[in-house]
Amino acid sequence: MESEVKMQVVSLNVGKPKTVEYRGKPLDTGIYKLPVAGPLALRVGGFTGDGQADLVNHGGPDKAVCVYPVEHYAHWEEWLGRKLEVSAFGENITASGLLETEVCIGDVFEIGTALLEVSQPRFPCFKLTQKHGPADMPAQVLSTGYSGFYFRVLREGRVAAGDRIVKLESGAGSFPVRQVLYSMEHGRKDPAGLAELAGLESLAAGIRERFQRWLDAAES
Repeated sequence: MESEVKMQVVSLNVGKPKTVEYRGKPLDTGIYKLPVAGPLALRVGGFTGDGQADLVNHGGPDKAVCVYPVEHYAHWEEWLGRKLEVSAFGENITASGLLETEVCIGDVFEIGTALLEVSQPRFPCFKLTQKHGPADMPAQVLSTGYSGFYFRVLREGRVAAGDRIVKLESGAGSFPVRQVLYSMEHGRKDPAGLAELAGLESLAAGIRERFQRWLDAAES
């Protein structure tokens, strides 16, 4: 297990939605976030000063805070052939020591004075293509598993860049973020896995409902 010393907020990033161009048409997106020192207030709905354009697929209590591991930046810089600034994936927290193969759904962490619970993987969308260029970037995120994940807020508080991230509890069932991401892509082919995840209470409600629908269809 990684040491707590390594687990920290490398960068704290927020931003309001902006309008950009995508394939010749205007697109509203909240992926363009900027680093701030903080501390910032973190509420159930997210950080002060942050916002999302697509409130159907982003934001809300189960996706209050987006986290991306800083360890993956080297891979993407090599793949893209250029240096990336922090918040390149639209994450609120660029973190060290929180890899998707080790962090599990339901794990509870204290950051600053806030208490946070891992709720679901971050499933890649076309806005990564809009920001970085390659059309196959969402597919590359899925193939590598370098997705990032979301926190829900269990206790509101204040978070700053440089804060330590302290793990307090392990999630029931020990389902790594990477495993759940795989099920979000391929779950229709794995009814047994779907049954376990559909009953995982700490997993975001929308994802559990999706898995239950797939399970019902597989059993019908």
